[in-house]
Amino acid sequence: MGLASVPLPDVARYRAEFPIFERQVYLNSCSLGALSLRSRARVNTFLDEWASRGASAWYDVWWERLAELRRRYGSLIGAAPAEVALHASISSATAVLASALRHSRRTKVVTTDLDFPTVAYQWLAKRPLGIDVQIVHSPDGVTVPPELLAHAVDDRTALVATSHVFFTTGAIQDLRAVADAAHAGGALCLIDAYQSVGQIPVDVRESGVDFLCSGGLKWLLGGPGIAFLYVRGDLLPTLEPTVTGWFAHARQFEFDPSHLVWHDDARRLEQGTPALAAVHAQLGGLDVLEEVGVDRARAATRWLTEDLIARARDQGLRPKVARTPEERSAIVTIPFADPHQQVARLATRGIITDARPGHVRISPFFYNVVEDHVAALEALRP
Repeated sequence: MGLASVPLPDVARYRAEFPIFERQVYLNSCSLGALSLRSRARVNTFLDEWASRGASAWYDVWWERLAELRRRYGSLIGAAPAEVALHASISSATAVLASALRHSRRTKVVTTDLDFPTVAYQWLAKRPLGIDVQIVHSPDGVTVPPELLAHAVDDRTALVATSHVFFTTGAIQDLRAVADAAHAGGALCLIDAYQSVGQIPVDVRESGVDFLCSGGLKWLLGGPGIAFLYVRGDLLPTLEPTVTGWFAHARQFEFDPSHLVWHDDARRLEQGTPALAAVHAQLGGLDVLEEVGVDRARAATRWLTEDLIARARDQGLRPKVARTPEERSAIVTIPFADPHQQVARLATRGIITDARPGHVRISPFFYNVVEDHVAALEALRP
């Protein structure tokens, strides 16, 4: 495949880092980031250590790699390592956080109809406990104006829980506006950044958010089984979860079942033993992403996204995306009556995309080239 027109000058070097491009046109990073050689090497290192050292590897190298991952996740979003808790999934992270928030007079959680369902499920499950969930509806099916969130927040609202990037439309929310809407009404805000961290720069200090979660599955190139939760440092002493595990205990190796003593930092919101293979895969993915740089990845991916949208429109397709390039991420959804059939047909041609209700979803990343989405659009031609 030619590389004559690419936004990242050294893209050929990075494509060689991801073996899937030897066999497929891969345009599905929003579902699963491509596996890098460096992630495979990191996992192999873990397996070799397991084989040669067994549990003794915990005492030095494995324990330090957990600390390394907290540091690197924190650096990625402008947070301190002490504000980062490791988890197996966003569901795990939000379940622990939900159990730590105390609801007395404030019993309402505000979310939207464009968020991934995990965002709402934690709170819907607590309706029998008196939690009221208000779902703000998008007026255009693409994004949610911040003023609608602000209007939904009242003196009963404990939390605004929503996404940085909507998983169906790729629209980017203004995190500062979301945080301000929550804080103006005395509420906190939780951001699901699974669709953004890695492809879009995120700064939790600048945005003012209280909680943010993301993970390795997509743009962080770490695969499934590893995620994280950011908690604003001054909130940590107020959080005592009722869903927990032994990694939350400040003196976990005393193995004392009679006393639960929380860590002073975000580890108080962790649960059980992390999945070390996933931890190592994520460290390898971060090796690549940090080398590229999130700012450079964003610039390249934005260029590819705009080219994809323009070519799709020229072909008579109608991508469902935000109004301006500044509001768009690298998630492009194109309406089709039977998207699953289209995705399956593309797969037979070695082109990997995904389906969401009523749409084929295409998600390029810094390692893609124009020829990738040209091939996909040609295969989708009416």
